[in-house]
Amino acid sequence: MTYLEWIAAAFGIANLILLRRRSLWNFPFGIAAVAIFFHIFWQQKLYSDAGLQIFFVVVQLYGWWSWRKDGTESGVLSVRKLGKLQIVLWLLLSIITTAAWGYWMHLHTDATHPWWDGAVAMFSVTAQILMTRRYLENWHWWIFVNLISIPLYITKELYITSGLYVLYLGLALAGLIAWQKEVRQ
Repeated sequence: MTYLEWIAAAFGIANLILLRRRSLWNFPFGIAAVAIFFHIFWQQKLYSDAGLQIFFVVVQLYGWWSWRKDGTESGVLSVRKLGKLQIVLWLLLSIITTAAWGYWMHLHTDATHPWWDGAVAMFSVTAQILMTRRYLENWHWWIFVNLISIPLYITKELYITSGLYVLYLGLALAGLIAWQKEVRQ
């Protein structure tokens, strides 16, 4: 499994670096990473994370299409900001879907951490939707996802993946700062 983790991590790093720069080319790297992570998470009985990878492929394809359609010739796009009510609604949606999904996974699967894994998945879905729509606040969701993912993957002895999520956390913080500058301009 370790060699697959290294390959997935390399694609994931390329994806986030390009995403931080708001480059269209982030999407092919993201698709490659999530395809490999699907296999890794399924083997570890992190079924919510495995299913999340399928969602990521679909949303990555949509994001690629959307960014190409809305982009400039340079491929760099503008950033938007959510209103306070929108933030509250997205947060409530994340919490409610986490509770419902975690409960369902607990009852119907042999997932090793159904609630924890479910929280990673549901908050990631929200973050990905917000990122695809180019909302600044996507980075807040990603920071939270990374903070809860790191210890989950350590418990599953996915140390390379945990290390990748430490890097993702740093890149999410850097992405937040970069996108905040864009919003100010």
